[in-house]
Amino acid sequence: MARAERRSDALTRERIVEVAVELLDSEGESGLTFRALALRLETGHGAIQWHIANKSELLRSATAAVVARALDDVDPEASPRETIHAVALGVFGAIEAHPWAGGQLARPPWRSTMLDIFERVGRQVLALGVPDAARFTATSALLIHIIGAGNQEATNSRSPEARGDRQDFLDDLSAHWAGLDPEEYAFTRTVAGHLRTHDDRAEFLAGIDLIIDGMTASAAP
Repeated sequence: MARAERRSDALTRERIVEVAVELLDSEGESGLTFRALALRLETGHGAIQWHIANKSELLRSATAAVVARALDDVDPEASPRETIHAVALGVFGAIEAHPWAGGQLARPPWRSTMLDIFERVGRQVLALGVPDAARFTATSALLIHIIGAGNQEATNSRSPEARGDRQDFLDDLSAHWAGLDPEEYAFTRTVAGHLRTHDDRAEFLAGIDLIIDGMTASAAP
């Protein structure tokens, strides 16, 4: 009994969240249970619940941890555009590395981690001089692009086709697009070649810049 008590005392919230992230990465959200955590941590349910009450709180904490880690290197002295790029790439990378995190960020109602991202991006929108009436829309559009593209990339990276050679996958998909019906897919056929050579992160940032350019144009006199 004394040994169990010493084990419980040594347990920390940070250690629980760390192991929860490992479980989520290896087993997915369905594999994250207090029983599995207890086995990994060699402790009891009660010891874990002393620090974290339930699975919802655990998921929020795990998401906050991986996003915070991804944003640690954002330069506080960077320009607003550079900061938005850094935050966007950090969140994109966190979702790519931890696909379950994207689902948590997109799940209503917005929790503290999503609000933190919204605040960080919104401050840069403010610094760019976007008019008050457009700030919410501009910041929301950036956030939707960041989370949406991150989730799409995470989904793509887990598909059976994409797990093989990426270039072979893109070549096959590009050839498929090029062979589509010219009337039904008149536009898609024109970008088939670009699909073969595109870079996901470059396209992601290009989308960010389209939104920034649009909102700063509205701020111009």
